[in-house]
Amino acid sequence: MAMALPVPGDEFPGDAVGDYEGASVEQTFELFSAVAPKGWRVELTEGEIKVVPPANGDHEEIVSEMSGQVRDQDKSMGRYTNIGLRLPDGSKVIPDLVIAPKGSYSDREDWHATSAILLVTQITSASTAGRDRVQKLRGYARADIPVYLVVDRDAGEITVHSGPQYDHYTRRSVHRLGAVAPLPDPLGFAFDTAEF
Repeated sequence: MAMALPVPGDEFPGDAVGDYEGASVEQTFELFSAVAPKGWRVELTEGEIKVVPPANGDHEEIVSEMSGQVRDQDKSMGRYTNIGLRLPDGSKVIPDLVIAPKGSYSDREDWHATSAILLVTQITSASTAGRDRVQKLRGYARADIPVYLVVDRDAGEITVHSGPQYDHYTRRSVHRLGAVAPLPDPLGFAFDTAEF
């Protein structure tokens, strides 16, 4: 059964909540996406919908530094933020940073396949850390993304996951923030985390 969704900017029809009773998770996800305030991210991870507020300045400084280091290492790589990914398990996520060859996302789609991705990064916050460490790790491994980085600001470390196999990664290296974190193939360079 199709469900009419509100147009962004419309008020949520609070008195018509009953109209949405019985909506599927996907329909509810679409509804939340349509009414989320500008800058907020709505994600569907392993059947759970999460609404995440805009990132703080510290978070964005890390994304900017990582993006600049990738550009300095390999100008053929695209550095994508706020790109929607469709994972094989049906999850729809918006990573903090995606590295893929330039032109990989030169379309008008909202949700993209993951086949071109070389690296995906999540920078933890109090509201996202658990999903970044567990559900997203499983989802990115299932999507066969070669390298998954977790920048854990609370723990003061960066974890490099590689070698995706089924729903986990077979290799993991942990580095203190401030150190150099080598990246495995297909990247083969290192992040200097001194500025993180």
